Amino acid sequence: MAENNINSSSNNGFDLPIKRVRPQEEGEGYPLSCVDAMDGVDGGYPSVIPGWFAEISPMWPGEAHSLKVEKVLFQGKSKYQNVMVFQSLTYGKVLVLDGVIQLTERDECAYQEMITHIPLCSVPNPKKVLVIGGGDGGVLREVSRHMSVEQIDICEIDGMVIDVSKQYFPEIAVGFDDPRVRVNVGDGVAFLRESPEGLYDVVIVDSSDPVGPAEELFKKPFFELVARALRPGGVVCTQAESIWLHMPIIEDIVSACRQTFKGSVNYAWTTVPTYPSGVIGFMLCSTEGPAVDFQHPINPIEKQESNVESKRPLKFYNSEMHTASFCLPAFARRAIGSNVQPPLS
Repeated sequence: MAENNINSSSNNGFDLPIKRVRPQEEGEGYPLSCVDAMDGVDGGYPSVIPGWFAEISPMWPGEAHSLKVEKVLFQGKSKYQNVMVFQSLTYGKVLVLDGVIQLTERDECAYQEMITHIPLCSVPNPKKVLVIGGGDGGVLREVSRHMSVEQIDICEIDGMVIDVSKQYFPEIAVGFDDPRVRVNVGDGVAFLRESPEGLYDVVIVDSSDPVGPAEELFKKPFFELVARALRPGGVVCTQAESIWLHMPIIEDIVSACRQTFKGSVNYAWTTVPTYPSGVIGFMLCSTEGPAVDFQHPINPIEKQESNVESKRPLKFYNSEMHTASFCLPAFARRAIGSNVQPPLS
């Protein structure tokens, strides 16, 4: 990991192909300290107002979410991406990869808790868990709440993300301190190819968007590798984009999963204010074997919380939110409702 040394420094859009375009896709990043006019915007409105960070892209024309920057805490470049941490006025510290917000201290709970506890609370006594991505440690933190889990493997491609998260987000990266965690820095696809068949009860794919290196994590060959690594009746939960921005992508993901996973195939979603459109979805699938009813948790984490005094209380997830997350608005139900299993009526 020598290349990853930390060097601190001060329209509904249903037909859009991706959720967030990384700055290198557009040709350059967005500096915090200057005013750049966005090409094609009448009146020359700036893409970045001095002192503010914004995710602006023609992939969601006419909208942007901005956070006021109090101080840039870290800027660096790993072998794979640009990494930045800044202190915001209202959302605490913010982790940004290639110009894309990955998490903020204020709302990370909504994503980390839901992507973790929906799958883990849907199966009895999960023992072996694999996390692909998730280098900030938040998913590890949540997996470690489950006392039945004996082994937690994580495969994160970028060691700098791990190091930066431990330094600037210790309350999130605390997941790395659990003795059950085994850290692998490398490619998740290669890791799955080398994993024994039927090893894991749960696989959680905490990936970035389907552009660049993460693109293959949204395609059928990857899902086939995941299915191979799962035991009969094992489950996977993967980040699955925004119903407001990317229904065509979601339809493709659902189709690939229906062809691959012979058990349940479901789509859930949650709210994360600092993600584009304010929501993010999850694909939940199980392999052939013992039936899995994702919509009704059978392994409630709330009962385990009282036995784990050292953990901070859950901030977002509960069994009611778990079940509610599978309720789709009418337009999403029409697009994918007949393709999930069991079908939405």
